[in-house]
Amino acid sequence: MTDKPLDYAARPRDEAAVKTDMPPPASLLAERLESFEDEADMHALSEAATAAILEGGGFGWVKPPKPAVMEQYFRGVALVPERELIVGRMDGVIYGAAQLQKPSRNNEAQAFAAHLMHHFVAPYARGHGLARLILRKAQERARALGFLVLNLDVRETQTGAMSLYEAEGFIHWGTHPAYARVRGNTVQGHFYYKMLK
Repeated sequence: MTDKPLDYAARPRDEAAVKTDMPPPASLLAERLESFEDEADMHALSEAATAAILEGGGFGWVKPPKPAVMEQYFRGVALVPERELIVGRMDGVIYGAAQLQKPSRNNEAQAFAAHLMHHFVAPYARGHGLARLILRKAQERARALGFLVLNLDVRETQTGAMSLYEAEGFIHWGTHPAYARVRGNTVQGHFYYKMLK
């Protein structure tokens, strides 16, 4: 089941700005996915996540797990009460996602803030506005749940993501000098927030 999705007709894109492997889609959609009723959705989501990880996306994994592990992970995300999975579709197929992490019940002091995690779009599907659409849907959902702040963090290597977050009004408030280890290198992490109300 899903809540009301954001659905926009695909808009023309600047070909010089982003090189993609896919032609412009007829439609883009971002929606909350509460369960996997369609195995095609699971396979598409797992394949998109794997491609993003291989390309260096900040998903937590440095090397993609086996397909069965990836699918088990996403099935688990759908079961966690404090997480909501927002997926992005082009012409009906999932090519990206993000997770909205709600604070744990015992964290009353930060109950007003949600955290955006694991936001990605498969590299071959970029340049069509899907990452922005997923981000906007996550913000819309956080507002609907009554959150006042949306936090996120991102590796310094994710320059495209940082540009998107800043363009969408997220404010960079800090940098962690030893945020992650990727292929033997220590990389910084950048922290952002956005007031939702």
